[in-house]
Order: sequence, then C-alpha cells, then structure tokens
Amino acid sequence: MGRVLGTEIEYGIAAPDDPEVSPILTSTRAVLAYARAHAPGSGRRARWDHEPESPLRDSRGFDLRRYRQVPVVDPDAVGAANIILDNGARFYVDHAHPEYSAPETLDPLAAVVADRAGDAIMHEAARLASAEEDCPDLRIYRNNVDGKGASYGAHENYRFSRETDFDAVAAGLTPFFVTRQVFCGAGRVGIGVRGERPGFQIAQRADYIETEVSLETTLNRGIINTRDEPHSDPELWRRLHVIIGDANMSETATYLKLGATALVLDAIEAGVDFTDLALRDPVAAVREVSRDLSCTAALQHADHVTRRTAIQIQREYLDRVRGFDAAGEVTARWAEVLDLLERDPMETAGILDWTAKLALLRGLRERGGLGWDHPKLALIDLQYADIDPDRGLYHALLARGRMRRLSTDAQVAEAVTTAPRDTRAYLRGGLLRRFPDDVVAASWDSAIVTVDGDPEGELVKLRLHDVTGLGAAAVADLLEGAPDMAALVSGLAARGLAGLRPR
Repeated sequence: MGRVLGTEIEYGIAAPDDPEVSPILTSTRAVLAYARAHAPGSGRRARWDHEPESPLRDSRGFDLRRYRQVPVVDPDAVGAANIILDNGARFYVDHAHPEYSAPETLDPLAAVVADRAGDAIMHEAARLASAEEDCPDLRIYRNNVDGKGASYGAHENYRFSRETDFDAVAAGLTPFFVTRQVFCGAGRVGIGVRGERPGFQIAQRADYIETEVSLETTLNRGIINTRDEPHSDPELWRRLHVIIGDANMSETATYLKLGATALVLDAIEAGVDFTDLALRDPVAAVREVSRDLSCTAALQHADHVTRRTAIQIQREYLDRVRGFDAAGEVTARWAEVLDLLERDPMETAGILDWTAKLALLRGLRERGGLGWDHPKLALIDLQYADIDPDRGLYHALLARGRMRRLSTDAQVAEAVTTAPRDTRAYLRGGLLRRFPDDVVAASWDSAIVTVDGDPEGELVKLRLHDVTGLGAAAVADLLEGAPDMAALVSGLAARGLAGLRPR
C-alpha cells in the first residue's frame, strides 16, 4: 500500500506465585533477561536517544514539553530498561508494562508479521526471566485492561502528509474508529471501567474513551489523539498516533485494523468527503457499539435525522475507499467480515477475537449455568490473551484449526531477527547487527555512533528522517560491504542518505 505504519503493544504482566511484586520490577527483569541473552560479544548495549522525541507536541499547534534538557537514561535502570533490536524494533519498559514497538512497515500484512514477532520476543523474555534466581514465574498477556480499573495501550501509527488538514483527518476518522470495533474488538468480560457490572462487550478500550480529541494517552483519552511526533521529516510528515484500539490476538483483526485505517487515510488525503457520517455523540457511541453484541443498534448521526448501524457505517467507508485498494485484498477481507457480522456475528468466531472469546464463554456458561459475574469467566477472558502457546486459549483454538491465521511460523521467526527491507528499520537493525559495539544510542530517526571504536571518543549523530529511502535497495551494499562503522558513515554521507553532525 505504501503508507508507513506499525504497532506498539504494552503487554499485561503477572507473577501468579508472587502477586505483590511490582510490575515495574518484573517488566524490567523480562527486558533485561532478553538483553543479556542476546547481547553482542562485548555486552555493550545502545541506549535510547530521547532527543528527537516530542510526545507533548500537539497537532493543534502547541507544545507542552516537559523538559528543557534531554535526559540520558540508563538502559538497565529499573522502570527504564530498553533494548533496540536487530529487527529494527524497540523493546522496553513503559510505565508498568513491557512494550514492543514494531519496526516500520509499508503494508498491513508485513505489519501483522512484525507485530506477531513481538509476541515471540515477549514470550522468550518471560521464559528467560522466570528461569533466573529469585524471579517469580512470569506470565504475559496481550490485552488492554487489568480488571482493576487500569487500561494500557495497543497503539497504531500511520504516516500522513503535513499538508493534510488535521481537522479533516479527525472528522473523517472519528465515525470510523467508533464503529470499527465490530471487527477489531478483543472482547471483554465486564461493563464499566472496573468491570463493575456483569456482562460482555466487544471492545476492551471502549469504557476508557472519555473525549473526542485529546493529546493525552493515559487519562482523558480521546477517540482522536493529537500527538505531533512524526519520527520522520517534520516539515513533510505527521504521524497519526491511534490509541483507541484493542490488543488483538486475531491476525485478521490486526490486518483489517491497519489496512482499513490506512485506506481511509488515503481517501481523506485525496479529498473524499466523510462529513455526512459524523455522529451526534461519538463518545457515547463508542460504548453503545461495544455493548451491542448483535451489531444492530442504530447510531444517530449529527444531522439528528439519519441513523445507521455500525456495520452500515463501515460499509459506507468500505464503498468510498475501494478505489484506493489497488490489489483489492484489504477491501475483500473487510467486505467478507461485514457480510458475516450482518448475517450473524457468531459466524466470525473463527476469524475475530471478540466472537471467538464469546463462543468460549457461552459454552462455559451453558455447561455450568454461570452468570456473567462468575470469576471463571474473567479467567477465560484472561487466558485467551496469554501469549504462551502452551497455555493461551487463542493458541489452543489456533492449534485445532479453529482460528484463521495470515502469517506462518517461518515468517514470524524471521521477523524476530530480521528487519523489514523496505524501510529505514533495515538500516537501524543493520547497524546493530553489523557494528553493535559502535552504536551508542539510537531512536526511530537517529543513531549516535562512534567512528573510532571508542564510545567515549569521537561520536557522530546520523539523522535518519527518510523512512522509505533507507531500506535495502538504497543501503544494502554499503551496510553489508563496509569494513567498519567509519566506512559506513562515510558512504552514507557521500550518497546524501544521512544527515551528520558531531556529538
């Protein structure tokens, strides 16, 4: 498709044998255990370069920068452990969660594979940490809520032109985000922020959305997030940071979530009008859609006259973006899922998370005569998201051929160690793969390297703003053929592929 996109997943972490242990500590143990197992020969590891980050810059034109001086953070510190991986991803502790931020990709299927590699990395990290002395057995969950009132992120990122009117992006995407839950909700036992009311709903994130537009990601969460942190050339690009999604186990849900959103962005940038789909009360509609298991509730539009179901709104989007899907693959899967949902949502139980989970829960309820408030149902909800192939219920369904898969084991295994070849992730991962001792720090769009082999000596900062121009086609000969970092830096500079400045 050509649009730069990717995922960030904050995983749930638990230590059943020691429930009082701090998740900040266990997250740190997991990241550092993986770091030690995959450290280069010298054991030296690059830190994260925080200088390019601007998480409090708002697309509406203001900046709430929280520090004047860029911090230098110890990559081994409790609560701040960080690894930059050979596959171009970032694996680190974010608040009280281990997070995997996938490398940049250019199509939704590649993004699914890169995203799934995060599960494999996270599972190995938990296994390695659990085997260490004085570390309890760790379990990792790909979910969004802890059942105690907290929600954590399953974020998506999409690059789009800075010339695109952000108000048009917000207006065009709001009804889409409200209603796409019908195919990308992960399913949740409990209604309300703390699950205080018995029941089941489509999306885990729905009860935590509080406003239409917001900069914040941990409170006052908005349907549209306004963070203006492009991780690219800021004169040309913005990055749409999406926080309303769930952490999906289903690869079809992840594929559609990414692919359909990218197509809607394509249409918005081409001037397609979605204003007639505006909803009267989008925040209330998020909850209404999530709690409508039949997918038949009619949402009121802003004209106070027109009503459409979530499926009908999604069909409007599908029809208007078909021309932007050259291969027709995303729209074909999108149409298939909408047809099944309209006929009977449970016909998607072998494709989507929320219906797969609901089928399991309904079976348990019928066999045991259980109410929605029975603790066994909450346990099934959690076990579905366990990323351990030997314990997770999603993986049990997959092993029995009861869930559709889009990736292969071989593709995921390769993505654990190998960066995508068509974005700058190839160069970022390659720097660490070929010259790990010479990379002092890195970020999405920079790398601080030593060109004389001494991390305390002469340092050069590579400015890597060109997301699509630093892939294998442009730099493979330099990266693989350079005898040392100095030669590589010189070659990149000679071709004008990286801005350089002394450090």
